Amino acid sequence: MTTVNTTSSTTTTGNPASSKLNADFTMFLKLLTTQMQNQDPLDPMDTAQYTQQLVQYSQVEQSMAQTATLKSILSSLGTQNLTQASSMIGHVVETNSGTAGLTAETPAQWMWSAPRDVGTMTATITDSKGKVVDTRTVEGGAAAGSMTWDGTTSAGKKLGGGDYTLALAGKDSSGNDVTIVSHSVGTVTDVALENGAIQVTVNGHKSDSANLVRIGT
Repeated sequence: MTTVNTTSSTTTTGNPASSKLNADFTMFLKLLTTQMQNQDPLDPMDTAQYTQQLVQYSQVEQSMAQTATLKSILSSLGTQNLTQASSMIGHVVETNSGTAGLTAETPAQWMWSAPRDVGTMTATITDSKGKVVDTRTVEGGAAAGSMTWDGTTSAGKKLGGGDYTLALAGKDSSGNDVTIVSHSVGTVTDVALENGAIQVTVNGHKSDSANLVRIGT
């Protein structure tokens, strides 16, 4: 099932900073009014200090209002971005990470690339805790390719679903080490807005949408 989610929280309590500002301002006005009513007409009070405080209260209140407006704008933009991101659901994407998701229905999948043709490679797969769970030989013969893994190790043990990271090592025809980059690929099944960022779920693995390097069909 494909879903689009937002993570948010609501509260019925007012803004503490705003409430304190209002209380302080009310008390300030009461004191100012009382002093003005009881001042000596022949020796009127100096209003410069009170005027300065009024200006300060006004500036703080304006700043808080601007902050509230900014939060509202950011919230609207986040919702708009989420709506746009939902169009990725059902599409195959490629990330800039070697970490792929493995589920009971879908194997972990990667694309790999190298600056030149590479021969036989050694694939090392680690789990989410960094533990090596499988090591196997992978045929190369090119400068790019793909690899899938259904969770079955070289020893025949079947591992459960989760996040798994692929690292490839190989040499070229001259026996020189070649840097091989692996990127996870898969179909987007869910998008969510979390802490202002769009998160996409690919084969059960959640990733920031900023990590996507390709969106296919």
